Amino acid sequence: MVKKNNLLGKIAYLSGGVVIGIVLLSLVLFLLAPSLMMNEFESKYEFNETVSLFEQRVNESGWGILNTHDMQAVKANLGYEVLPVKIFDLCSGAYSYEILSRDAERIVTPMMPCRVSIYEKSDGNTYIGMMNSGLVARLFGGVINDVMQKATSETMDIISPIVN
Repeated sequence: MVKKNNLLGKIAYLSGGVVIGIVLLSLVLFLLAPSLMMNEFESKYEFNETVSLFEQRVNESGWGILNTHDMQAVKANLGYEVLPVKIFDLCSGAYSYEILSRDAERIVTPMMPCRVSIYEKSDGNTYIGMMNSGLVARLFGGVINDVMQKATSETMDIISPIVN
């Protein structure tokens, strides 16, 4: 009887430790997720020059800019005043084909095209922001991981000369 109670006590103690561990891990992930999921880099240049250099680098890289969303202009048309923000939809024909040509990989099409934003903050500095798609890609593995890792690397090659 004493051994059984001792065993039950150890199981309860272990179970409590597991639950506390899960709660703490969940809290840490919740607090870190925003900084892990998004990348922000300070530009060496002011807003308009950053935009111009970025567009030039994209074109030189063989990627394309499908759309540019001028959020400052959009908000101004609605009566709101915000600092400059431009969001670029980037596309690599080869990489997008790898995803779009396979049924199983189409699950990631909501993350297409690659988006990069250039914005100014109230500190007067200009920043380039983008999703950490390299991290997200690892969750999928296979073709999606391979394609997204390459796309992330090339996007970083595009912006690296512009940022600190």
